[in-house]
Amino acid sequence: MNSRQGMRSVLPPVTQNLLIITVIVWVATIVLRKVGIIDLDQLLGLHFWLGSDFNPAQLVTYMFMHDTAQGFASFSHIFFNMFSLWMFGVTLERVLGAKRFLTYYLVCGIGGGIIQELTWQLSWQSILADINGMDTATLNQVIAGGGATIQNQLNSFYNSLVTVGASAAVFGILLAFGVFFPNMKLFIIPIPVPIKAKWLVIGYGLLELVFGVTGAMSGVAHFAHLGGMLFGLLLIIYWRKRGIIGGGHGYY
Repeated sequence: MNSRQGMRSVLPPVTQNLLIITVIVWVATIVLRKVGIIDLDQLLGLHFWLGSDFNPAQLVTYMFMHDTAQGFASFSHIFFNMFSLWMFGVTLERVLGAKRFLTYYLVCGIGGGIIQELTWQLSWQSILADINGMDTATLNQVIAGGGATIQNQLNSFYNSLVTVGASAAVFGILLAFGVFFPNMKLFIIPIPVPIKAKWLVIGYGLLELVFGVTGAMSGVAHFAHLGGMLFGLLLIIYWRKRGIIGGGHGYY
């Protein structure tokens, strides 16, 4: 067996192609930015819907993008996302089948993007008020009385709200793994003892909720992660009600 055949036997097709495409896009983003041709993060990353740079297709494309401007932090972002996709995606794809697994991955990613848009919608005024050192009521008065200059500044601010990464889809995969294999024990560094998958999922979900509400780790789209888990759970519930997946297949 040659190395290519061995890889195919280990990685099911959707997981393999998601890994390859995401890494290729990440490398292309670095190269194209370095030579000054185009900034793919700005083109394909998910922008706030009120900004002129927003495109509905970004709800899909953003999940194949990863930040490239922060050195090791950028590398760790894509590394841990792809490691998690490999670690949990291989098993889930074999359980769900290729088409259903791809559908699940995309739904979780798109769902995370929708929740991120809602988060921006609910918080953009307070964010902008903080930046300008004024309360929200004063900011609203300035916006209401402003002309073209204010609108241009607002559009520039809207376009600065952008998120990239496969994390929402990956959190959805983690959620599904916890649903299908709740009692499987996992070793998570640096925790010295194995943890059941269901407790790992609950723990991650609670941490993301706390971080999102408190504003801790503000550079991370915590609510997008939660959105990926939420949409994943809703899709699993829908599939169960339709009898597409159920409790009699030996993976609960």
